[in-house]
Amino acid sequence: MAISIRDKMNLVSKMTGRKIWNATKVVGSYYYSKWTKNPINWGNPLSISIEPTTACNLGCPECPSGLKKFTRDTGNLKEDFFQDTIDQMSRDLMYLIFYFQGEPYINPKFLEMVNYAHKKGIYTATSTNAHFLNDDAARKTVESGLDRLIISIDGTTQETYESYRIHGTLDKVIEGTKNVLKWKKKLKSKTPHVIFQFLVVKHNEHQIPEVKKLGKELGVDEVRLKTAQIYDFEDGNELIPTIDKYSRYKKQANGKYVIKNELLNHCWKLWQGCVITWDGLVVPCCFDKDAKHQLGDLKTQSFKELWNSERYRNFRSAVLRSRDEIDICKNCTEGTKVWA
Repeated sequence: MAISIRDKMNLVSKMTGRKIWNATKVVGSYYYSKWTKNPINWGNPLSISIEPTTACNLGCPECPSGLKKFTRDTGNLKEDFFQDTIDQMSRDLMYLIFYFQGEPYINPKFLEMVNYAHKKGIYTATSTNAHFLNDDAARKTVESGLDRLIISIDGTTQETYESYRIHGTLDKVIEGTKNVLKWKKKLKSKTPHVIFQFLVVKHNEHQIPEVKKLGKELGVDEVRLKTAQIYDFEDGNELIPTIDKYSRYKKQANGKYVIKNELLNHCWKLWQGCVITWDGLVVPCCFDKDAKHQLGDLKTQSFKELWNSERYRNFRSAVLRSRDEIDICKNCTEGTKVWA
């Protein structure tokens, strides 16, 4: 508990008067828009996700990077473009997620970009499969100022782990975790906050107690259980857990599966943040994995112009009008609550 509080206090410590005022405007405009159905936006993003790369060393079955099935361009985020983007947003931005698709550590400039954002006073986080966390990378990770490191560990035996993390090696995940924790101790650093993230699917749900035990033995700061987004779920899917609380889907009397949550006609994410692809495309959220709903291009316009553009306003309006008509919203279990 104390460690989780320390992580939250770290985020709070990065707040400024300007950021607090911006957050107030964002929350106010979100609720005003929700109640009036008029997509007003008074503030700037509180958080963004930016994509270091689309490349990945694994072949996870529900991931476009793993399946190599993108229809959009693929590549690595360029350091100068990243710095220009952050310079435009840093005074209001609280939280920066270095992840969308791909494995962030494949980008050779990844940790330099983390450090740039850290020096700008932004809370930084990333998600990794930990296969590239050798001793040197682990040291540089701690030295970069990264605030949160999410390590995907979807099994406590190699057989279970590789059934989803195809081409992955559990021993590398554990070794990478140990390397980071070692350098945190050596450098007397409170960051990054290390999280084991366990994606619960049918074949690994029996190992939930074991991953909690493993996390405790290794000394990670937190173990989180995550529900899996599944694309082809209507007729059932071998990945859907049997433990109902860890499934995003429920079976109906006719044998068909539906998503559990009600698609309400509002979405907090469209007011508080966005996703930026490696090549500067801005999309509404992390559910638009193939960047089909492009709301602008930072190669040709500033973020301020894009964020308040007619195209963005029209998309927010469409969500307020009928969210279930938007394809990426139909498989969404997030976004309707502030701070979700």
